[in-house]
Amino acid sequence: MNGQQAQQIEKEAQNMPLEIGFKRLSDNAILPTKAHVTDSGFDLFAAQDVIIAPGETVVVPTDIAVQLPQGYEAQVRPRSGITSKTKLRVQLGTIDESYRGNIGIIVDNINPKTGRETIGYHSLVISDAIVRANRLVKYGTYRIEKGTKIAQLVVQPIPATVAVEITGELAETDRGVNGWGSSGV
Repeated sequence: MNGQQAQQIEKEAQNMPLEIGFKRLSDNAILPTKAHVTDSGFDLFAAQDVIIAPGETVVVPTDIAVQLPQGYEAQVRPRSGITSKTKLRVQLGTIDESYRGNIGIIVDNINPKTGRETIGYHSLVISDAIVRANRLVKYGTYRIEKGTKIAQLVVQPIPATVAVEITGELAETDRGVNGWGSSGV
C-alpha cells in the first residue's frame, strides 16, 4: 500500500460513525434515538411514570445502560422544549466511560411551593394531553409519563489529563484574575 492509499483509508475511517452501545435494563426501556442523523444528542425516555411536586428534585430512570468507546464521556442534557414550556429543569449529568448502570435524569420542578392544591397534574406526555386525577395534588405538580422524551445524551471525546501542582507563577493572560462579569454584560 502506498502513502496515498493509506491517507484515503484514514479519511474514510474518520467519516465512519462512532458506535455507542446501549443496553435495555428492563422491558420499560426505550433505546435512545436521534430524530435526525445530524443531531448531536440521543433522545432519552422515561422508563416509568414519575410525579414531581413543586420544589422537588427527582431522578427519572431510563432503564438504559451505555457502553462508551475508550476516551469518551456522555452528558445528559436538557431538551429545549421542556425548559421553554414548563417549570421542569433537567440538570446536566456526566457519565464516565466506565459506568455501566442505569442512566438517571435529574429533574427539578422549579414551581414555587404555594400550599395551594388542585385536581390533576401539569402533564408532560408525548401527546401533550392533560391527564386528570381524582385526587388533590400540589398546584404546579408535573406527571412525566413512561415513554416521554425528557433529556438528551451527548457523547464527547475526553482528552487524557492528569493534575499537577504548579509551584511557581501561573502564565499571564489578558484576563488574569478578572472573573464574573469582567467581559461585559
